[in-house]
Amino acid sequence: MPRGTAMPSVREQLFDATDRLLRRDGPTGIATRAITDEAGVAKGILHNHFGDLDTFLAAYISDRISRLAEQAQAFRALAGQHTVIDNLTTAMVDLFGSGAASVAAVMAARPSLQAQLSKTRSGSESVFDDLTRAIAAYLIAEKQLGRVTASDAEAETLAFTLVGATHHLFFSRGLEPVDPNDVKRIVAGLLGSHTTPNQRRAHSTARKPARRS
Repeated sequence: MPRGTAMPSVREQLFDATDRLLRRDGPTGIATRAITDEAGVAKGILHNHFGDLDTFLAAYISDRISRLAEQAQAFRALAGQHTVIDNLTTAMVDLFGSGAASVAAVMAARPSLQAQLSKTRSGSESVFDDLTRAIAAYLIAEKQLGRVTASDAEAETLAFTLVGATHHLFFSRGLEPVDPNDVKRIVAGLLGSHTTPNQRRAHSTARKPARRS
C-alpha cells in the first residue's frame, strides 16, 4: 500500500521522468532507481510516496489515461474546421505521440498492473475504448455537417479500425519517431471514400496536417 500521497510537484517530476524514460528506453528502462535519477530526486522518494514500483506505475497510467481522455473529448470541437483527414491525422499523432502507446507498452510489459488498474477501470482496454468513442463522435459530428458520408455504425467501425491501425504503426516502430505522413496515408486510405468530393479535393491540395493552436 502507498505510504502517502506525493506532493503535486514531486508527483509530476516522477511522471514526467517516466515519460522521458519510455520515449528513450522503452518499458525495459523502467525501474525505481532509473526514474528517481531521471527526475533528479532522492532515491527513496518514490517508495516513500507510493510504496512500490507497481503502485507508482498504476498511478502514472491512471493519470496519463485521464489526460488522454480529456484530449480525445476536446477533439470533437474540430468538426467543421480544416479537413477531415488533416484533423484525424493531427489527432492520431497527438494522442499516440503524447502517451497512448507508452501506456499500452507499460501494460504489456507488466501484466500484473492490469488487475490493480481494473478496480478503477484504468488500463489499456479503457484508453483505447475512450479514443475510439471520441473519434466516432467526431466523425458523426462531421457527418451532420455534410463533410462525411459514413453512417453512425460505419463511423464506429472506422474509428475502431483507425485507432487499431495507428496503434500498430506506433508500436511497430519501437523507439523510432513516426512520420506524420505515414499516419496521414493510413487516415486517407481508411477515410478517403467516406468523405465528400469537396473534402477529397481539399485534402489533395493540402501540403501538411493542420496543427491545432
